[in-house]
Amino acid sequence: MNPHEQLIEEFYAAFAAGNGKTMASCYHNEITFQDPIFGILKGAAVADMWNMLIERSKGNLKIEFSEVNAKSGSGSARWLATYFFSKTKRVVVNTVFATFEFEDGLIIKHTDHFNLWKWSHQAFGFSGYCLGWTGFLQRKIQREARTALQKYRIT
Repeated sequence: MNPHEQLIEEFYAAFAAGNGKTMASCYHNEITFQDPIFGILKGAAVADMWNMLIERSKGNLKIEFSEVNAKSGSGSARWLATYFFSKTKRVVVNTVFATFEFEDGLIIKHTDHFNLWKWSHQAFGFSGYCLGWTGFLQRKIQREARTALQKYRIT
């Protein structure tokens, strides 16, 4: 296992343990993160997002990861998150493909890819199934997620 694969494993092991501090230590100070829910986040906002998600899960977050691969400057992993969506208390099982870029031995870019329509169906039920594919609901989800993160960051 090369150092970048070890770093990805350390990141997800910390996530599974609910250890946001160790997760943040895997990131470069100039980290850029992107996913369908939060959009693009940079710097300290990325670590704050993970900490917010961990805290909101109240210990009811299960993380599994596999297929960790990395070569020189890039890597990838698959991970599965099982949790209760805080807004609706519905169970979400989210399958994610993550890609990474590295600089100075740390993760400088992290992109999570998943099907937002499937996620919204699980999180919101029938309304998510009917509207989750629309730009309207996708923008609303992103706006609410970013607002929640902003509120978390000022408390």
